[in-house]
Amino acid sequence: MVFLLVLIYISFISLGLPDSLLGSAWPVMRIDLGADLSLAGIISMIVAGGTVVSSFLSARLISRFGTAKVTAVSVAMTGLALVGFGLVPSFWMLCLLAVPLGLGAGAVDSALNNFVALHYKAMHMNWLHCFWGIGATAGPVIMSLWLAQSDNWRGGYLTIAVIQCVLSLVLFLTLPAWKKAQEEKSGTPEEKPIRVLGLREVVRMPLAKPTFISLFCYCAMELTVGLWGASFATELFHVTADVAAAWASLFYLGLTIGRAAAGFISIKLNNLQMIRLGQTITLAGVLLLFVPVGVWRVPAAIFLAGLGCAPIYPALLHQTPKTFGESNSQSMMGIQMASAYVGSTLMPPVFGLVSKWLGLSFFPVYLGLLLILMIFCTEWIKHRYEKRIQE
Repeated sequence: MVFLLVLIYISFISLGLPDSLLGSAWPVMRIDLGADLSLAGIISMIVAGGTVVSSFLSARLISRFGTAKVTAVSVAMTGLALVGFGLVPSFWMLCLLAVPLGLGAGAVDSALNNFVALHYKAMHMNWLHCFWGIGATAGPVIMSLWLAQSDNWRGGYLTIAVIQCVLSLVLFLTLPAWKKAQEEKSGTPEEKPIRVLGLREVVRMPLAKPTFISLFCYCAMELTVGLWGASFATELFHVTADVAAAWASLFYLGLTIGRAAAGFISIKLNNLQMIRLGQTITLAGVLLLFVPVGVWRVPAAIFLAGLGCAPIYPALLHQTPKTFGESNSQSMMGIQMASAYVGSTLMPPVFGLVSKWLGLSFFPVYLGLLLILMIFCTEWIKHRYEKRIQE
């Protein structure tokens, strides 16, 4: 199981690698492709749409083909799509390639999150998402190295594509290892039967709705901070763009450090306690933005928010088989991931619209409202789950 866990960690690094590439490369890409600056949003939305669709379909795919094959094929899809990104001559072709990129990413995300939730402890779920952060951080670094060489953004995409394709090959070659690990875990080389549930069936399950809302709010918060944190700092505190960007990056630093630490803390605390701990730290970060104690409160608050957010998402996902049952977990995981993607896609632009009327000073209020709604839902889940256990 150790070898397989390492392979899953590497897969999650590769999942994070393409996630932040477009933002790093677009200022140069758009000139070469003759595209408007705003069109990057269209590509992002197509990718997000693909992830939502493949998340919905993940239970059916895994039920038929198994986690290993779905993961290997999905990584191959993302690799080939990225090859296309590095070679395309026009914007509309990027839009076409964004479809398999999103479909592949969503399937990998749902499949591996559920596999780890079923077969590994909570600490491994936290470290899994820590490795995603490593990939998301490494992607722009690789791209920046290529951009330093005559703005060669194509080289950056092709480098990431090669990494994805090599990983896909490794996954195909190690398919027997998945069966062996499954046999060690359950005594059978086959995965446990997956109940393929329709959307209505999933939504009607007890505690499904508050779980979906919690994940929606979490990802809405994470992406809103990532997209608008620097603008909040420059507009209200009049710092330079480079300083604001450095402050915004503290959120992801806190997220990565927090998930590494959460892996150890989760040995002592259960998933629901980890969620509460993370929300308490996040709330402290949001409240700090309201305290008039100097400009230093902004980077401190952003770092605290990232640190607090770190255990929430992994703990919510790891709790899935416990709350909804192992046979239902893949169907539930797929809808959960879709809810998360909808939150991350929809709510940051919503804040952009709201800020036109209320100003960027509404930023901490917006985060606070999302956090309060998430706390209400997770506390309801905790209360009902613990009551059910006692009965």
